[in-house]
Amino acid sequence: MRDFSKSKKIVIKIGTNTLTKNNKLNVEYIANIAGQIATIKSQGYQPLLVSSGAIGFGAREMGIEKKVKKTRLKQACAAIGQPILVHSYRTEFQKYNIHIAQVLLTREALDNRDTYVNLKTAVEALLEMGVVPIFNENDSVSTSEIEPYIGDNDQLSAHIASKLDADLLIILTDVDALYDKNPNHFPDAKPIRVVEELTEEIVANAGGAGSSFATGGMKTKIMAVRIARKAGCRTVLAHGMAPDVVPRVLSGEEIGTLFLADKQKMPNKARWILNATPRGKLTIDAGAEAAIRLNKSLLPSGIVSVEGEFSKGDVILINDKFKAIAGSDSSNMRQIIGVHSREIKNILGEAKRDVICRSQEIIPIPE
Repeated sequence: MRDFSKSKKIVIKIGTNTLTKNNKLNVEYIANIAGQIATIKSQGYQPLLVSSGAIGFGAREMGIEKKVKKTRLKQACAAIGQPILVHSYRTEFQKYNIHIAQVLLTREALDNRDTYVNLKTAVEALLEMGVVPIFNENDSVSTSEIEPYIGDNDQLSAHIASKLDADLLIILTDVDALYDKNPNHFPDAKPIRVVEELTEEIVANAGGAGSSFATGGMKTKIMAVRIARKAGCRTVLAHGMAPDVVPRVLSGEEIGTLFLADKQKMPNKARWILNATPRGKLTIDAGAEAAIRLNKSLLPSGIVSVEGEFSKGDVILINDKFKAIAGSDSSNMRQIIGVHSREIKNILGEAKRDVICRSQEIIPIPE
């Protein structure tokens, strides 16, 4: 289970708590993790780093000690802290003759199929050049990155692992494993070393938020595991301050908690659809829902209502049970609600197809 010898692409996520020491962000830790990454690079692995800390670095630079709560202040602190964070990484990686690249992401870049494909191509080129990409959300320009999209970098790291087909996700945090109960409240709590399935009990036992600069907790880490699992990517949750934690994980040492991947890897495009933010919503009748459950395409005759404004190619919700790629824009769909397929060309023109969503582009949302 812990044989990672055939793994190549490794996503390493460092949480704010791991970068924090005495309520201040720990620059010394960056030197430590750079050394660990240099070690695994020399062993043939391709590391991709997802680092929190930009908002915290900015807050520290401006003398702000309390938790930053207001969105506009978070954006400002992120803009101040991002170059400081990247400069710190660059300084330490230079000692090992390793080049780094900063990759700032927005939700839009991941949701748009074209920009996502371009991102994947660019990252592959960086890895081929031996560069370590360092990912973070573009907090200073997009409020959606700070609050509803992820809120911390746990799920961002899982999205990157999923979309870039990584073999392993290592989440470094301030706890040493997943426990069967809260170790802060129960002295007899025991670490769980291997998780084969994400049961309802495990999800229910996930905890709350962390440090003054962080917004994530065990719950977001479990959600990240769920995303990675569908991509055939294993996840290890481990204490970031454990000595040489990354090389030890990759050597197969029983450290932290290993979450196994789903037995059947979901295709890349299906994962992209499932993880994308829907731009609109369709309500369809029972007959149409039954049809798409039988792997049939969605036809306009089954549409009851169209909500939101979206373009052809955007991801949309269907009855809150499916995600799909829209075959037409919202304006056209509203004109053909409940219409038989043979009437579409008379309403929209000869070039319009009679399928609203193709069967292979309709993905059930896991319960």
